[in-house]
Amino acid sequence: MTRIFSALSSTVETVDPVPRAFLGVERSAGDQRWVSRLDQAAQNRALAIAQIHGIPDLVARVLAGRGVMLDDAPAFLDPTIRSLMPDPYTLTDCEKAVLRLAAAIARQEKVAIFGDYDVDGASSSALLYRFLRHFGVEAEIYIPDRIFEGYGPNPTAIRQLIANGASLIVTVDCGSTSHDALAAARDEGCDVVVIDHHQLGHELPPCLALVNPNREDDLSGQGHLCAAGV
Repeated sequence: MTRIFSALSSTVETVDPVPRAFLGVERSAGDQRWVSRLDQAAQNRALAIAQIHGIPDLVARVLAGRGVMLDDAPAFLDPTIRSLMPDPYTLTDCEKAVLRLAAAIARQEKVAIFGDYDVDGASSSALLYRFLRHFGVEAEIYIPDRIFEGYGPNPTAIRQLIANGASLIVTVDCGSTSHDALAAARDEGCDVVVIDHHQLGHELPPCLALVNPNREDDLSGQGHLCAAGV
């Protein structure tokens, strides 16, 4: 008897009332009855989106059906690159790098950009050069010779950039493992900011700021970015 009662109760609970026809369409041109696919929670959210943000009812229903929440509706309909980008300050040392670059711009210092010889390094160098030039900062780009110098900063090139007047060196797409070269800059009293994405070990290079989403203490989750992205 208990089994029969439980079975009957279960059957009663699963019987839903006939849903109202959507937009009152009981029979379409294809002889179909239109039924809303939104559950009650989604319908309530659609109503709130329409009323609070002044969005047409049909658009609000589409947004609710796609899982868009009330506060996210305006940005979903009018997206911008800025709003879709992650917070840069989640990158370890990013704020240090920003403040040093801002100081260099304010003081009109000479900045040296030490890039890599591949596409990412060239793109990163060009982006930073154009940014600094926009603010009237004199910048020198140095790309090492692939055959004779190899990858990344070397002490000789670093000392030459400092001799040319650089008071700030920014390495792009390199520098995370260039301990000797960056130590040479430190010994000369020159600040270095490293912007990179390559893997590195526990030991960090001697620099003012190391912005690399693949360093072990970085929790930004942006390890997929190349240096130009960083």
